[in-house]
Amino acid sequence: MIQDIAPHTYHNEYRPSQPDKDSFILVYEKGSILLPRQEREEAISFPRFQELEGKTENLYSNYIYLFSVDDQRFYLIPHLDASLLPDYGFQDVRVLRTAHPQHLAFAGITGHQLYQWYNKRQFCGCCGKPMIHSQKERMMECPSCGNHEYPVLCPAVIVGITNGDKIILSKYEGRRFKRYALIAGFAEIGETIEETVHREVMEEVGLKVKNLRYYKSQPWSFSGSLLFGFFCDVDGDDTLTVDHEELSMAQWVERNKIPDQGNNISLTKEMMMLFRAGKEPR
Repeated sequence: MIQDIAPHTYHNEYRPSQPDKDSFILVYEKGSILLPRQEREEAISFPRFQELEGKTENLYSNYIYLFSVDDQRFYLIPHLDASLLPDYGFQDVRVLRTAHPQHLAFAGITGHQLYQWYNKRQFCGCCGKPMIHSQKERMMECPSCGNHEYPVLCPAVIVGITNGDKIILSKYEGRRFKRYALIAGFAEIGETIEETVHREVMEEVGLKVKNLRYYKSQPWSFSGSLLFGFFCDVDGDDTLTVDHEELSMAQWVERNKIPDQGNNISLTKEMMMLFRAGKEPR
């Protein structure tokens, strides 16, 4: 999966420090990331501070420390003039789904989740005054009213619903992502993650399920989520009642007919391939 970057190690401890010349700069513009203009589209890198020295004022003061991978530090520069880096251009962050090396793709999309959070916390939601960065932890604080804001994660479930040697595959309605997926959805306030499984399955395909088996979790910064993967068995009638506002289709598929769709960056893909190989938790 995209976070599986060994032998590299991701360090998300908030330890803000001065960047050096080789530190990476992450630059975003809404849903786009600044990447090199090059022929091999899948191979990525990011600009370094040394590439901007002498080109912009206050370079070493206009940054936000994000995280490190191994000893390599990553920083966000919120309002960088991209014309200063003519060898780079903005691309949709979804290119990171297939980009390599994988540890940089993971850094790029994780940085985008933090960029979005910082961008939406410039002003206090309680009093409307400007927020400032805490120097002690990854948090925005309001010096006027004392409001504190921490990064938000959206818990969600990925559900492999099985019936013997069959599993439900679905496709989302109205999204660019057109490949097969498993049933999925976000947790609601006041429910456990297991209750989320039961509710989402009933809402999307009209089934009751039993024998929930937790599989694995995944940080999924493309949607700002923390995903929890479950397998479960259909309980009773296996007739599907598809919610076509959420899904364009859903159907039972035999394990030996599950297609292999691209790379293995997602929990959904890993769970589908696990079931195809007959290795799902029972």
